[in-house]
Amino acid sequence: MQTDSLFYEIFQTDPSLVFELIGQPSARNVTYSFASQEIKQTSFRIDGILVPPLYATDLPIVFVEVQGYRDTKNVLYSSLFGQIFLYLHDYQPVNDWQAVLIFTKRSLDPGLPHQYRVFASSPQFHRIYLDELDRATDLSLGLSLLQLIGLSAQSASERASAAWRK
Repeated sequence: MQTDSLFYEIFQTDPSLVFELIGQPSARNVTYSFASQEIKQTSFRIDGILVPPLYATDLPIVFVEVQGYRDTKNVLYSSLFGQIFLYLHDYQPVNDWQAVLIFTKRSLDPGLPHQYRVFASSPQFHRIYLDELDRATDLSLGLSLLQLIGLSAQSASERASAAWRK
């Protein structure tokens, strides 16, 4: 199942879910736009970028990457950071940036390669594991929906039914 298009539609409809995932309040009631953007002169494509309005130079650009399958080429982290730094190089934004890497399951995370260790504890980089969100209480409807995407059809149906009964 192709998960990128589902996440794209959800984040385009409600970009504030990205901030909810990383435990940060939406920025001053500012509406971010969300789009998939190609970085020129490469074949890289970022899953999504939350871009604040031009006047909000104090708010970060947020790069969003969703991983719902195993990285068999072992290029996930190098591609993500490569895309971010190429974007920063090509567009020269004045805003700071953050990256959110969303895994449907923790088991899909190949681990942060040694050369990117500076990001392990950086407030600019967030790794989210949707299969672990159920440990949190009172998930919003939006976060509950995101969590269902990474499940098998049967598990998603069972969890959705259980949630509906609550």
